[in-house]
Amino acid sequence: MPTGGAGQELGDDVEQITTALDTAGARIPGEITAAAHEDLAQVTQRLALGVDYTVVALVGGTGSGKSSLFNALSSLQFADVGVIRPTTSQAAACIWGSKATALLDFLQVAPDRRIQRESALDGDAEEELTGLVLLDLPDHDSVESTHAEQVNRLLPLIDLLIWVVDPQKYADNVLHEEYLRALAARHEAMVVVINQIDTIPVSAHDQVRDDVARLLVEDGLADVQIEMVSARTGEGVERLRTLLAEVIAGESVAARTARDEVSAVRRRLVGHVAAQDPAPPEAEAVAEDLATASGVPSVAESIRRAVASPRAVALAEVQRPASSRTAAIRDRWLGQATAGLPTPWREAVVQTVAEEAAFDEHVWTALHSQALPASTDRVAAAQRTAGLAAGGLGLVLLIVGAALFSSATAVGGSLAGAGAALLLVALVLVLVARTRRRRTAGERAEDFLHRTTAALTSVVSDDLVRPAQVPLGEHSSARAGIRGDAPVSTTRG
Repeated sequence: MPTGGAGQELGDDVEQITTALDTAGARIPGEITAAAHEDLAQVTQRLALGVDYTVVALVGGTGSGKSSLFNALSSLQFADVGVIRPTTSQAAACIWGSKATALLDFLQVAPDRRIQRESALDGDAEEELTGLVLLDLPDHDSVESTHAEQVNRLLPLIDLLIWVVDPQKYADNVLHEEYLRALAARHEAMVVVINQIDTIPVSAHDQVRDDVARLLVEDGLADVQIEMVSARTGEGVERLRTLLAEVIAGESVAARTARDEVSAVRRRLVGHVAAQDPAPPEAEAVAEDLATASGVPSVAESIRRAVASPRAVALAEVQRPASSRTAAIRDRWLGQATAGLPTPWREAVVQTVAEEAAFDEHVWTALHSQALPASTDRVAAAQRTAGLAAGGLGLVLLIVGAALFSSATAVGGSLAGAGAALLLVALVLVLVARTRRRRTAGERAEDFLHRTTAALTSVVSDDLVRPAQVPLGEHSSARAGIRGDAPVSTTRG
């Protein structure tokens, strides 16, 4: 069977949709799923026959020279060519490339009526026809009714119908009334070949062609191509082979039918998934909303002010948020996490996440478990105390030195100098203490804010994000398979 063409692509499509249905499960109604599986099974049957084959059939009445033309196109003497009463009683097939066994079994072409065209001697010359299945069908006007029944059964499976007529019987009523007019809807997949042109004068060729064209217009087939050939002399045969190569270059009827069936399945399923995957907010963003609702930023600011102050300042405490606030935040997250989802998928997400009461309790537990830091920096306090002490002593020495300066200049000057030095040390210690307090205040406030937000983020992740990832991931997978966005499997056999 040909590989790498429409068959493989459609096989991937069937696999994607089947996997999507399995993933979706009960979230797509059972009757819809059952119908989809049934249709996909029919597509699979078509694919098993080989949709990358192009089936071309030679159809015509007794004596039209179909079998001779079959032999001329294949360059083989395989099809029956009658002598006394030329008739084709059984379909024959010539296959270019692989054997097309499943397809020919389905077409009910007997094994001894099949021949594979390519050979080591002329394989390159026949390469452009690879994938062609050429049928020589029973004469449609045969006295045996089974011949006509076989023709009628095979017609819907054929990519190109080549109606073979001869210069004497091209106006046959059976051909025009029972076949050509009845198949006017397939005019794009028809060619009329006037065979045996070697039996009439060259001067009559145009007249015969024009008369056939007139009849086709009456049949509603004005745009059907007309070719004139002689299977016996080979005139026009190469031109007909070129036409076959052009047909092979396109997509087969079987492939188009399978593609249409796959598209129909997708159309019926697409309403059961969202147009696009929802984009739920990140857990960190939800945690920040919860922190704001709980007054966490205000508590952090109170920590900053208390630690930065040289005086004792009481810290604010986190207050339990109103349950309506946490419920509103939860509902807002759910709204975005399920935006656009059909009801079964939305319900699947809601059922997996924590309920309002549990979520509210977990939020408060996370908030309540975060201890407040110390409101003072002991090192900075000691630095400030030492600075104040040094400043006091330096002031005393400066006063005493000034008092003694007039009577004992040297002693007074020394004391005053020492006092000034101590005052400078005091100033440095106080400034260092203030800088340290501010730095510590910022660090403790940020640490509290970070710890609390991290705890809330963990709650959001555990209660909302991670539970919802399962149904949302399943929806994403099902959606991609149904809409055709899923990656192609590399493990298919």
